[in-house]
Amino acid sequence: QVQLVESGGGSVQVGASLRLACATPERSLSQYAVGWFRQAPGKEREFVAGISTGGRTTYYGDGLVDRFTISRDNTKDTVYLKADGLKLEDTAVYICAARQVIIPGTTADWYDVWGHGTQVTVSS
Repeated sequence: QVQLVESGGGSVQVGASLRLACATPERSLSQYAVGWFRQAPGKEREFVAGISTGGRTTYYGDGLVDRFTISRDNTKDTVYLKADGLKLEDTAVYICAARQVIIPGTTADWYDVWGHGTQVTVSS
């Protein structure tokens, strides 16, 4: 199985943008559907977005499609999550997950490979 490494998190102010990346040292992420989840303290893990192996199919969590964009560059074995107009409630650890299938799922139990996450903190 691939190893997933997230990057791009940080501390930003309300309204800022960030681009998170999920990469693998193995040159095989193109064979995996990838999802992004987030988990805030005391809350359940929440689905943010998912993308198919070729990038044609994308899914988003409820109410997130207007501000989050998932994409991938298979030449770089990397999946990106762009977050615009960040809000205080977007503060969480953002975690990418993968499964060696074409179409992504929208629930955590769909995925069988997980990264360790990258922290996003939004302040006013």
